[in-house]
Amino acid sequence: MTNRKLFVAMAAVAALGVAAGAAVAQTASQKALVDRAKAAGAAGEQADGYVGVRTSVDGDTQAAISATNAGRRQAYARSATEAGTTAEVAGARMFETQLLPRISSGQWYKNAQGQWVQR
Repeated sequence: MTNRKLFVAMAAVAALGVAAGAAVAQTASQKALVDRAKAAGAAGEQADGYVGVRTSVDGDTQAAISATNAGRRQAYARSATEAGTTAEVAGARMFETQLLPRISSGQWYKNAQGQWVQR
């Protein structure tokens, strides 16, 4: 990937900003469920740009996580198309530039090696 394409990919992902985190398909109540699961350590951000389940969650929380990830999947696909890259690259860049810096102390995230790490 050329430097120009990399820059365009990063700019497109950055432009998504909070929109991908909020996920178009996600309601306010679903966002609250996901936020509570993150705060409790049951779920967390992943290096691929999606929310993952670290421990067991109830059905409503799982549905909320699925809705969040569906919205992100669409946003990453749009960004990748505009930048001439893949959705996987767009998701990973979103994690690196937008999601990881916003993870609060005490919350968990899954790194690129597949390990859950507490911040």
